Amino acid sequence: MRDVAGRAVPVNGRRVYVEESGQGHDRTVVFEAGGGCGRTFWDPVLPLLADTAHLVAYDRAGRALSGRVTQRLSIDDMAADLIAMTEAVVPGEFVLVAHSMGGLVARRAAERLGPRLRGLLLADVLPESSPVYDTWDQTSKKIDRMLAVTQMLSRFTPLARLFTGNVRRLFSADTYRTMLAEDFTPAGTSQTRKEIQAVAAAIPQFRARPPQLPKCSTIVLSVTRAERGRERQHAANREHQRRYAETLPDGRHEDVASGHFIQAEQPRLIADRTRQLLTASPKIDGHGC
Repeated sequence: MRDVAGRAVPVNGRRVYVEESGQGHDRTVVFEAGGGCGRTFWDPVLPLLADTAHLVAYDRAGRALSGRVTQRLSIDDMAADLIAMTEAVVPGEFVLVAHSMGGLVARRAAERLGPRLRGLLLADVLPESSPVYDTWDQTSKKIDRMLAVTQMLSRFTPLARLFTGNVRRLFSADTYRTMLAEDFTPAGTSQTRKEIQAVAAAIPQFRARPPQLPKCSTIVLSVTRAERGRERQHAANREHQRRYAETLPDGRHEDVASGHFIQAEQPRLIADRTRQLLTASPKIDGHGC
């Protein structure tokens, strides 16, 4: 099984498990995983940046090695934990790379990170304007019912392997074994259900009060490969991702030949775009993000 040194970092009365790697005293990259995912989902990218920057990947509170939490955390809570973790671990400016649901966390955190945020990479992150969220209450309930069954059956490793075959095909054997032991368990699935519910609660809030637009250099990546039967929804999502990028003071949109897990299918592209953000001007008109 994957063996990487890490440590527990206290945040807001909770704790998150953090792994640090790479080299680069004046360059740091922080990675925020998607819903139901933790630090291990960045494994394909980290070696490609090891000689470029100080790399920080972590498990949100309640996930994997961070240990359980008693309450359901909101997206704002997760953003506050992200901020607290970076204050404890990252001495100065950094680039933030976020995937999927992690983009909601990152965008809310960016409001308070200010000039410390050197750049932002959003990998297949849906803005709250996306029409998929118009019926998210109903969608999240359907997902929760499926996850409830998965949570019960994941007590049996062969069944957990069956449910996660799409992930197994994308990641190395060592990384997948760690995911199987940490994320695809009854406790891990329970936390995933809470994260899905947190998104459902956050979307009306994001639509009523969208996060401030990040002023730092921001790259928005859209995947071009749609799930079968969801081609129209996928096209609408890509359009809203493009529109969001166009609203940014220093943003650009890029289509990527990949499925949802860009970090596994196109890790070199993620690494290359991260390097671009590391070398971009960190401020606009004297202000950070």
